[in-house]
Parts: sequence; C-alpha cells; structure tokens
Amino acid sequence: MVTYAALVQTAANALGSAGIDNPRREARLLVALAAQFDTAMLIARDADRVPPETLARLQDDLARRCQGEPFAHICGQASFYGLDFICDARALVPRADSEIVVERALELLPRGQALKIADLGTGSGCLLIAILAARTEMEGVGIEADPQAAALALENVERHQMQSRAQILHERWGNWRGWGEVDMIVSNPPYIETAVIETLERDVRAFDPLGALDGGPDGLRAYKQIIALAALQMKEGAHLIFEIGYDQDEAVRGLMYEAGFNQIGGARDLGGHDRLVYGVRANCIG
Repeated sequence: MVTYAALVQTAANALGSAGIDNPRREARLLVALAAQFDTAMLIARDADRVPPETLARLQDDLARRCQGEPFAHICGQASFYGLDFICDARALVPRADSEIVVERALELLPRGQALKIADLGTGSGCLLIAILAARTEMEGVGIEADPQAAALALENVERHQMQSRAQILHERWGNWRGWGEVDMIVSNPPYIETAVIETLERDVRAFDPLGALDGGPDGLRAYKQIIALAALQMKEGAHLIFEIGYDQDEAVRGLMYEAGFNQIGGARDLGGHDRLVYGVRANCIG
C-alpha cells in the first residue's frame, strides 16, 4: 500500500534528483494536485492509501515538473494579487515581484474617478486585471503583439468577468493609437539582456516565451521604444510605470528624465531589489 506520506517522499526524491529547488514543497503541491486536495487535506490524509487514479495523474505531472516545466503550467493557473489567473506557456507566469506595480498604480490613481489605464505587453493580463479589480469605477486596455498571449489575456478577462471594462488589443504598442486617451500606462516589458537568457533557470529559459524575455543587447530596447512614444503622445500629467530588472533602475530613470518626464521615482520588491520606475508625462517635447 502506498500512502500519501510515502508518495510525497518518493516525488521529492525524484524532484531533488532532477535539480528542482525546494523538492519537498514541490512534491506536496504535485501530490495535492493529483489527489485533488488542498495541502491541508493532504497532511491530514498522509497515512491513507493512494488510489490508482491519483498515482496515474501524479506520474504524468511529476515527469513534466522533473523536465523543468513550471508548476503553474501543470496546474493551469497562478495566483497574483489575490486573484487566480489562467496560466500556460503563452505568457510569463505571474510573479509576486510584479505585484509592486499594482500597488504603486493604486497609490497613484485617485479613487472614485472613471479613469482609464493601459497595460503594454499585457501577457496574461494580470497587471491590468488586478488594477481594475481594485478600482471598479475604472476601465482599461491591454496591448499585446503576440496573438497567443492576447488570447490568454482575453480568457483571463472573461474569467474575471471584466468584458465590460477591459479590452485586449492584438497589436504592437508602436501601432497603438490610444496613448493620449489613458491616464496611466503600466508595463512589464521584456528586459533580459539577450546574452543572459541562456543562463536563466531552466523553467524560465525553456518554458517562458522568448519574446516576453528578450530586451535586446542591453535589456533596454522596450523601455527606449515605450518612453519615446509616451513622451510624444501621452496625456500631460499621466503616469508611466515600469517593472524593471534588478540592475536597471538608473538606466530607466535616465531614459525617462531625458524624455522630459518628471516626478520620477522607484520602488523595491520584497527581496529588496529595484523592481519599479515611474514618472509623470510633462509638457510635450520635440
């Protein structure tokens, strides 16, 4: 007889041998998923016999995780800012570090006003949807060049029943014509230097879409594009908020300053790393 406790240990051994970090935690998550339990129930049932159908489900999921596929892809969802999002290989897995973008956006947006926001390179739609979930009087648009990611974002909009307030546009931000219609733009653009991508962890390098990672030779390609367009087309007084890489604070601040933005600031994530730069669109330049 195989018990749940024994199964967790067996799975943890396999994950550890495959080089997965925190193998016991990951094993509990996989066994709970296969058993259709929450982790508390799994602990309570640790001496119970595991039925054959659970063993079969775990075998497939464990093999996928040992190959480095993210758990969020296996279970099909990820939690972000207290909300659950459909998650798969079409877009980046929503990460807790990105929640600081939502927090700062909500701090800067006045309450009770029917404002409009945009999310450039929306991916799963998590930034856009999380902000709109907290501000039910607002509307927003997600801009996404990749058709598969745009489809995923739309699925998440529908999941959270925001079709009346959130629009997903499949187009490049350079072709978008709504810059002057929004009161805030947020973006988590590709910011990894091209040469660094091959050194990333396996679950990122092999399973995240390359287009959502590659920021060009210096990692700043998307910031340069967005800031140049925003400086010319955004509303005066509108905010522009970026997620950034841990070592990009000075560079992105400099780009915004040179483009005429003011009230430039930043913030750090829970790990103490620079993770956000923002500013206000000042008078039109050029």
